[in-house]
Amino acid sequence: MDDDSGSLFSALLGKLFRKDHDSEVENFILEARKDGELQGEEASMLLNVLRLSRKQVREIMIPRTDIVCAEITDSIEDVSELIASRGHSRIPIYRENRDGIIGIVHAKDLLRILAKPGKGERPELPQIMRTPLFIPDTKNVYDMLQVFRTNKIHLAIALDEYGGTSGLVTFEDVLEEIVGEIEDEYDSPRPDEIQILGDGTILISGRTPLDELSDQLKVDLVSEQVETISGYLCELAGRVPEAKEFFTIDGHTLTIKEADAKQIHWILARNNSFDPEKNS
Repeated sequence: MDDDSGSLFSALLGKLFRKDHDSEVENFILEARKDGELQGEEASMLLNVLRLSRKQVREIMIPRTDIVCAEITDSIEDVSELIASRGHSRIPIYRENRDGIIGIVHAKDLLRILAKPGKGERPELPQIMRTPLFIPDTKNVYDMLQVFRTNKIHLAIALDEYGGTSGLVTFEDVLEEIVGEIEDEYDSPRPDEIQILGDGTILISGRTPLDELSDQLKVDLVSEQVETISGYLCELAGRVPEAKEFFTIDGHTLTIKEADAKQIHWILARNNSFDPEKNS
């Protein structure tokens, strides 16, 4: 990032986090990218921040059924083993069922206890768990980011319209909406979002923006609620589709190739009018 580009990036980022953003700011970012005043990755990050307010927490959260949690009657040792096996730094604690989440246990609090073996009676979970933050699953992701920043916390429990547990959202989930999936040094390089295959199909990343995919497929993909093809197909299905499920849209069949409980990762798109003999 050169000095001029860095200054422009910082100025625009400041505007976005003051919530001083609208379609004019988006158009300015797009023009700056087109004119070379912003690098591609810089522009993408700014646009992602800008579009956070158009997404709801329920689009990026871990669904209720996939939350790793412990029961209030579990022992310190049980929760420690759960944290070690799953690799989480925070575990929600519930009473009776997952609609009754009453606390959050942090791994660092457990470590302080386990580091002092044999020195007095160990506390129970209620004595070390922290008060959870509850938010509606309709909260927009931009506001969720501000809540995390202001309260200096990293996890919140999302509730549905009836007050039941809908899912769990973390600071990392929100951050990934800005910078992309957070990977470590052992992860393979991320492939291109749109890959043209030799058999008339196209491999598409779930994070591909709708407008970009509309241009590629020559179809009209429009939504007032979501920005990516993953969100669009989840909106159509009313849930996160599973692998091998498919959708037919304007003469194209979109088949889910890879998905998890939160989102669609890869999709195979095929033009139903494609003739392999004519295109050989």
